[in-house]
Amino acid sequence: MRSALSVLIPAPAADAAHDGAHETAARFQQGAYSVSCPTCHVAAGALCLARRSIHAARRALYRKNPKTTGLVPLLVGRGR
Repeated sequence: MRSALSVLIPAPAADAAHDGAHETAARFQQGAYSVSCPTCHVAAGALCLARRSIHAARRALYRKNPKTTGLVPLLVGRGR
């Protein structure tokens, strides 16, 4: 199965973009990367040992208690 990105962008560029998206999410601990992985035992903010993938257990753990910290709450502050 081809990804939608690889239809628009040649394969090496699509691979780099996909890897970059995972690395950025992990660096800023966004989404499933905000919790540690119970499958491969990496800390929050680290990539899973499976390349370009997130283990299902990590996604399930994140979906139980998602963190809602984002740019807008940081800019608005707690005074309001």
